[in-house]
Amino acid sequence: MRWLVLTLFLTACGGGDGDRAWRLRAAGPNADLATLLVHADVDAGKRAFGQCAACHTIGAGGQALAGPNLHGVIGRTVASDTRFGYTQALIEHGGRWNAARMDAWLAAPSRVVPGTRMAFAGVRDPMERADLIAYLTEESR
Repeated sequence: MRWLVLTLFLTACGGGDGDRAWRLRAAGPNADLATLLVHADVDAGKRAFGQCAACHTIGAGGQALAGPNLHGVIGRTVASDTRFGYTQALIEHGGRWNAARMDAWLAAPSRVVPGTRMAFAGVRDPMERADLIAYLTEESR
């Protein structure tokens, strides 16, 4: 009974592990990215972005740090922020950032683009990646 009350409280407050657990159950144990995105939480993605903020800014017109500014990244051509010096490997990778590409990149950047300078092991949790993608998408509008 306490778990139910705590879960309902956290869900009503819009955060916490209870909310995440509920979203994971709703998505299903083997959910694909599209299903996870339906259950993604922009606010949870904003909180998760804290780990990205050491190297990336997100605000419109924000400066590049160790990584490029990520405002408008969803839909943008890969390696296209002229204020950042990308590796040749990422430039040659090409394409546009969409949810599927971002999901793979967030899971393991160096596996997607060997030779990238992004020294980040990746986000293992698929729901956390979906939350981050939802946040990046919101910030890309």
